[in-house]
Amino acid sequence: MANITRYDPFDLAFEPLDDIFRGFFRPVRFEGLPQAMQIKLDVKENEKDYTVHAEIPGVKKDDIHVTIEGNQVSVSAEVKKEKEEKEGAKVIRSERYFGKVYRSFSLGHDIDDAAAKAKYADGVLELTLPKKAGSAAKKLAVQ
Repeated sequence: MANITRYDPFDLAFEPLDDIFRGFFRPVRFEGLPQAMQIKLDVKENEKDYTVHAEIPGVKKDDIHVTIEGNQVSVSAEVKKEKEEKEGAKVIRSERYFGKVYRSFSLGHDIDDAAAKAKYADGVLELTLPKKAGSAAKKLAVQ
């Protein structure tokens, strides 16, 4: 006669079910797909000003906009990428990406926006943001 075993559906050690769900909860990664562009920042501070390096490769200088309001700095850029692969006179693949990237951050001191400078070269935007001269602390007399 055959050996009869009792099946418990709540037993997690059941071998065939373990194989069904193996790898089911792993994150899915699509290789070869273009990722959305991001602005990567490096911010340095000294006594007089802040220096910001923002990586924005493949963007024209005219498509970059910097806004300063108090201690809030915003950098935005319009990204236009077109790629076309040809084989002879026949187009094999054509890809286009148009979008806008935006990054905003706050600094510890207000910025003197009249003296701020921006320079863009080799895909890196360099901002020199002088600190606004603050007034001395005022002591109030308690009455």
